[in-house]
Amino acid sequence: MKNHERVANLALAGLTVAPLVVKVDPNLNVILTACLTVYVGCYRSVKATPPSETMSNEHAMRFPLVGSAMLLSLFLLFKFVSKDLVNAVLTCYFFVLGIVALSYVLPVWAILLSIICCKATLLPAIRRFLPNHWNEDLIVWRFPYFRSLEVEFTRSQIIAGIPGTFFCAWYASQKHWLANNVLGLAFCVQGIEMLSLGSFKTGAILLCGLFVYDIFWVFFTPVMVSVAKSFDAPIKLLFPTADSARPFSMLGLGDIVIPGIFVALALRFDVSRGKKSQYFNSAFLGYAVGVVLTIIVMNWFQAAQPALLYIVPAVIGFLAVHCIWNGDVKQLLAFDESKTATSEDDDATSSKKVE
Repeated sequence: MKNHERVANLALAGLTVAPLVVKVDPNLNVILTACLTVYVGCYRSVKATPPSETMSNEHAMRFPLVGSAMLLSLFLLFKFVSKDLVNAVLTCYFFVLGIVALSYVLPVWAILLSIICCKATLLPAIRRFLPNHWNEDLIVWRFPYFRSLEVEFTRSQIIAGIPGTFFCAWYASQKHWLANNVLGLAFCVQGIEMLSLGSFKTGAILLCGLFVYDIFWVFFTPVMVSVAKSFDAPIKLLFPTADSARPFSMLGLGDIVIPGIFVALALRFDVSRGKKSQYFNSAFLGYAVGVVLTIIVMNWFQAAQPALLYIVPAVIGFLAVHCIWNGDVKQLLAFDESKTATSEDDDATSSKKVE
């Protein structure tokens, strides 16, 4: 981990816990938290080998439709079923999901929050202290009555999940905003780190589709805002305010992860060309400008805003202008991580045959 990544992790740690001890302006908190989370997730997404699975154009086109169906289903569920019952089921789901996220992906600041100190993530930190067979031997557990469903894990993964279990138990019992934010940030970092758009064409299709999705469900229906307020789970970040009538400002995780995976793609494009963070800087700047615009318009009209309305044009626009200025449009549009992964697998296979 490089120095600038450590600084970003520590800054995010400080910003996360700061409202517990000092008054932090919620608008500034939203902007800095969103930008730092994207920054941390982007650099964690840079790995020695390209991702083996990427999103296709067809999946990107379908994503807003699937998201709309899910959103409407949740809206109807909250309307016709007890809100407490729905949230109880969702809490159980996110309890398990949170344990996995805390075990695998959280950087040093979040592990500190869960009373564990390590260098990067909990699992790699404890592996070296455990016997090799604990790290390598897989345990397979099959669901009763559904024998085709199975879960594979190692003993070291169980050990790594213990602190996360206690942390998620605290979240489930107290629903404290800090626990909510730590889990939400874990999901964001994991999403940006592990999801790959594959190409900028696919990314543009996805962002443009969700641009329309966000505008429709926020401006033309009460569905998005209603679900966000009813959904008592870490699908949004909560920022304490001094207003008793509105104790928290909210930012949906999708407003971080969706643009974040596009910005991360720009960083990996720079790395693949062996150059400094050229297009990453422009895409990241576009994201920051988009978040700032969202906050300005929200405060001006005193109403909820579809963040992607401002973030998507800013991210794509800043990157496009920079790319056109440098004359790299062809190279950027030709970049495809799925093809890179396939070619590397073919090279590895052919080298084995030669041996």
